[in-house]
Amino acid sequence: LSKRSRTNRVVIFLLTNVFGDAPDSSALSSSAMSIDRLFPALLECFGIILCGYVAGRANIITSTQAKGLGNFVSKFALPALLFKNMVLLDFGNVIWPFLWSILIAKVSVFVIVCVLTLVVASPESRYSKAGIFSIFATQSNDFALGYPIVEALYQNTHAEYLQYIYLVAPVSLMLLNPIGFAFCEIQKWKDQGNHQQSKFLIVGLVVLQVLKNPIVFMVIIGIIAHFVLHQTIPAFMAEFVDGLANSFGGAALFYLGLSMVGQLRKLTRSTVVTLILLITAKLLLMPLICKDMVDLLDNSNTSALNHSSLSNYAFLYGVFPTAPSVAIYAVYYNAELEVVTSGMVISTFLSAPIMYVSAWLLTIPWMDPELLMNSLQNVSFNISIVSLVALVWTITVMFLSKKFKRLPHMFTVNLFLAQFLTSCGMILWNFVVKKDNFIGQILTFTLLCTSLYSTYMWTGLIALSLVLLRRIEDLKASSGMLVIAGWGIPALVTAVMLISGEKMSDTIDSSFFYGKPQIICTTVIAALSILLGGGSLVCLSRGSWAQNDEIMEGDSSVGTAEDLVTEVEPENQTLVEPVTPSGDVNRGTFSELSLESFQLHDSQCENNCESTDCLLVQVEELQQVADRQVARHVLLCLLLTVSLLANLSSCLWLLFNPVPGRLYLELQFFCAVANYGQGFLSFALFGLDKHLIILPFKKRLYNLWYGKKQEEQLENELPEDIRMTCTQFTKYHKDQCFHDIVKRRRCGKRTMVDCFLGCELVEWLQQVGLAQDRGEAVLYGMRLQQGGVLQHIKQEYGFQDSRLYYRFTE
Repeated sequence: LSKRSRTNRVVIFLLTNVFGDAPDSSALSSSAMSIDRLFPALLECFGIILCGYVAGRANIITSTQAKGLGNFVSKFALPALLFKNMVLLDFGNVIWPFLWSILIAKVSVFVIVCVLTLVVASPESRYSKAGIFSIFATQSNDFALGYPIVEALYQNTHAEYLQYIYLVAPVSLMLLNPIGFAFCEIQKWKDQGNHQQSKFLIVGLVVLQVLKNPIVFMVIIGIIAHFVLHQTIPAFMAEFVDGLANSFGGAALFYLGLSMVGQLRKLTRSTVVTLILLITAKLLLMPLICKDMVDLLDNSNTSALNHSSLSNYAFLYGVFPTAPSVAIYAVYYNAELEVVTSGMVISTFLSAPIMYVSAWLLTIPWMDPELLMNSLQNVSFNISIVSLVALVWTITVMFLSKKFKRLPHMFTVNLFLAQFLTSCGMILWNFVVKKDNFIGQILTFTLLCTSLYSTYMWTGLIALSLVLLRRIEDLKASSGMLVIAGWGIPALVTAVMLISGEKMSDTIDSSFFYGKPQIICTTVIAALSILLGGGSLVCLSRGSWAQNDEIMEGDSSVGTAEDLVTEVEPENQTLVEPVTPSGDVNRGTFSELSLESFQLHDSQCENNCESTDCLLVQVEELQQVADRQVARHVLLCLLLTVSLLANLSSCLWLLFNPVPGRLYLELQFFCAVANYGQGFLSFALFGLDKHLIILPFKKRLYNLWYGKKQEEQLENELPEDIRMTCTQFTKYHKDQCFHDIVKRRRCGKRTMVDCFLGCELVEWLQQVGLAQDRGEAVLYGMRLQQGGVLQHIKQEYGFQDSRLYYRFTE
């Protein structure tokens, strides 16, 4: 009886304590947030941001003019606002444990981000990255965006919460930011090489820079004036201070919109992984730690209702997006500007739905537990159906492209299969759980639980396989052990739970079907996979392989593919190297081909490669087959690890918090979407295979749109920028480029072609100064192709920064 009561307590927590019994109406009127004012406040804030963005995008206000507005906001309006509120602040109503909780949470996130960056980042720039990334994860947009939302929610119920904005903000400005600046100064000191500046000078520069910040300076002056003026601003300066302070809100939001213009263009593939981690730390880790710290430290509240309200407020505060001032720091130190600016834009717009949903859940006084569980079950069921369709497509693509035979795609297919079975299990569970069929419920639960745990395990194992493949080229010998672990450990854990646990009859949620033992098993599996996957990704990022890839596709086969086709100068030179004893897929396809076996003529391909069995095309196909798609696997493992972190937080929240609260419901819905919607990620990353799906589709669509004569497009029909680029290149640069990168390669038994690799042209364009980076070089090459200056040897692909073969047209 006691055992059943303990297991039932878990469900009681979820069904009743999440929303509780219907509370007294007087208590609700005094504690509930003003949700009716939240949407207008969000509309006001993001509407002004949108106006600023449109003004910048339409060039109504130039970037130079925007800097002037930014200087006014940061050097006049905001300092006046801080001074005013520091003077009027009532320290008697401050709940100091709340302030310490936010301080500890910010310090914790700062340390986590800083340490991980120092461990993972390359030695050349690790200190500046550690400083800027740590500031990004902890400095919130408290005043421009946070204050209006807090005012809308708590003005009528907890007006004293507004003053915490002015107390918490200096934590970042006066304590954490100087530490980040110190790391950036250390990086500058190391980059100088001669180390002329002493360490004491660096400390002095950091302290001086902090004190020169008008925001920090006015906070100190405001605190002093608070005691000197006895919480009263003199009448002669009150109107002046109010005028500046009141101008902050609209101007700051408008400037935020201006600062977003063109920032997402700076986002590259190499910054995506970093950006995902930083946004996860800012919008997921920060609010969870803030709430947990308040729950642990705020023991002074005698009222559980007030304690819960303060805890929820801490969560909302943690969701506030990154402040635009972080971009200014990045520009000053020339450190990771692309990541910071793109992250600022994305975190700002992601925070809006999170804040609205969180606030909406917190204001719901009561909900029928049965209705709540049915809603969660319906969400899981609907997502599983769509995810199942996506997974069928993705698995079919993997088999048609024959990638399932290679590593690490062999392990990825196992992950897709586990996701497929998870979706099938949830669809069956939706029908079985509502019927009194014990055997059917147990069998369906076994399928669902084992396959779901298997998706957790494969996340870590795929990351581990990437590290092993970097060190061991032939991993097939030990791949069986990984497959056994990926399916065997989940099956073993599920079997132990079925034998030792006890089924709960009062729940339809598969996540709590076996009560607390199931939560503990989920915690163990998720934690194991997070440690395994996270450690493997750290090792991978520190290695030369990931750095050489630059988080881009197709680079894993560079070394061997280069040997497949050689420049044809000596008549007896072989086309490829001999086959190796290992039977590597990258060698051995053309091992029997030799130029000596051909009757050779100096026939040159004209507009198109005339060979029906072009050797260069076969080399391209071989490179595509050998592509391990490291970047896609890293991104998949990273996103799934984030979802595992959410599942682990959900389990720990329920295990250690006797009253989960309404915010737990939001996390539970997110976990349901993450668990049963994994097929969307798999489809997005691997379902749209470039060579099997995208490129043939683009080619067919292009032919249908432009017709068969699109290659014969007249010069006067080209846009002006393309025509000017082609004319400039042809007149001033083509001859030198031809001399530097074009090589004569054999493409058939009797034909050869003067061609070059796409990546070679990209590098040449950067070397001669026609492009600043690889992205600009690709755009330049695309314009040359559109203008008819160059083309693919078989006219099958557009210009790409890859090892595809191109030629100049005559």
